[in-house]
Amino acid sequence: MLELKDLSKRFGDTLAVDGVTLSVRRGELVGVIGRSGSGKSTLLRLINRLAEPTDGSVAWDGTSIKGLSGKGLRRWRHSCAMIFQQFNLSPRLDVLTNVLVGVAAKRPLWTSMIKFFPASDRARAVLELDTLDMASAALQRAGTLSGGQQQRVAIARALMQDPSIILADEPVASLDPVNAEVVMGALQRACRERDIPVLVSLHSLDIARRYCTRIVAMAKGRVVFDGPPSALSQTIVDQIYAGRNNRPSLIEDEATMEVAAA
Repeated sequence: MLELKDLSKRFGDTLAVDGVTLSVRRGELVGVIGRSGSGKSTLLRLINRLAEPTDGSVAWDGTSIKGLSGKGLRRWRHSCAMIFQQFNLSPRLDVLTNVLVGVAAKRPLWTSMIKFFPASDRARAVLELDTLDMASAALQRAGTLSGGQQQRVAIARALMQDPSIILADEPVASLDPVNAEVVMGALQRACRERDIPVLVSLHSLDIARRYCTRIVAMAKGRVVFDGPPSALSQTIVDQIYAGRNNRPSLIEDEATMEVAAA
């Protein structure tokens, strides 16, 4: 279980994350929503230790990760797979090699430098790609793929890490609706089939309500809602997106969901 207690991050005079306390269990798909600048991305980076907390703690299965360094920190980052909006693939490498990067931390450094991976790793990488309908592009250069295809490769790479937890930072923000559905479906399956927690920051309230088992909403660095999608009322939505023109409407979202299901 992931446990955050009074977690805060300050950048100068700005308190980006303000005293967040959360517990996330295995098998939970948690959508983190809020306006731009609400602290969503910073929260995920604090969990992965890509950013250092100003105050508070992060623990996994009762073990604090705050003081980890060296090999311990590298092991945590490997088990806490991160998926980014920008994909973070090597465009000149083929798709298969990009996915195999997911096991590089478990192999001697020289094997990665010369792109040597055991046949068992290669076979598994192809299987991970196949679950995302990307096996046919295994030998294609990653830079030639569409954005949606690249994000699927990034997910396959994350799954190759055998992660204990997945953090996805705006993974569908730049994707078309069809690819967004594929990516969110892949994260949903990983959460259910591997029984791991998945935290995904999202701008789309509709997607959060359709795919997530739990929604955490942030405003000005604080958690202002934490519960099932069914408990998210229009009043709470207005509070989350206060000051924004064209605030999301639950009525419009429900109509969209009905059309998608038809």
